[in-house]
Parts: sequence; structure tokens; C-alpha cells
Amino acid sequence: MTKAVDSRCRAFQLAIDVLGRPWNALILNVLLAGPLRFSEFGERAEGPGDKVLSARLKDLEERGLILRHVAHGPPVRVTYELSDKGRAFGQVAEAIERWGEKLALDEKASHRSKTLRGQGAKDAPVRGRL
Repeated sequence: MTKAVDSRCRAFQLAIDVLGRPWNALILNVLLAGPLRFSEFGERAEGPGDKVLSARLKDLEERGLILRHVAHGPPVRVTYELSDKGRAFGQVAEAIERWGEKLALDEKASHRSKTLRGQGAKDAPVRGRL
């Protein structure tokens, strides 16, 4: 017996499949600022090594989210930019940022509350940051 999947669930799963892969969201976010050459990714954000970046770019290109342009040289220049489908990630990135800001505020308030409750306790455990 197969389970039916509604279209909203399928669409959500497709999006999570893209964003859940390491570095994809970062690459898409960096490209929101405009086209980049391969070597410029490292200048814009700390990220994967060259081999992983190359694989991620190829995956995103195959999914139709980015476009790869080759300008024959010398030297040969390869640039990457978001496709129309990839630019739609901008709305997702804005929503994630808003959510992240809320999480950061909640975390800060929670940390402040724990600190106030813990004042006076001499050997209270301290949690490290990731």
C-alpha cells in the first residue's frame, strides 16, 4: 500500500532536499548579490573546499537554480548566477533571516534569564557555544 502525498508536502520536501544539502543555502544566498566567479566564493563567505563547491555548483545547475557562463579567453572565465528559479530563493532567505533574528532574540533572553537565576550560585555549570 502506497501513501498518497499531497502537492504541498511534495513541494516542501523538494525545497528541503535542496536546502538540506550542505552548502547549498549558503551558495544561493551569496549569489543573491550577483554573479560570481568560482574563486570569488571564498572571498564572500567561508564555505566548502573547491572540490565540494564544484559539486554543489554542478548540483544547483542541474536543478536549474543557477546558470553557468563560460567566457572563452584567454583566460577562460566561468561565472555563476542565479536563474529565475534560483532568485526566488531570495524570499526564502528573507524569511529564514527573520526567523533567525527571532531565534537569536529568544536565545539571548533565555540566556539572560538563566544568568539572572544563576547569580549567587558558585559552581553553576557553564554551557559553551557552538
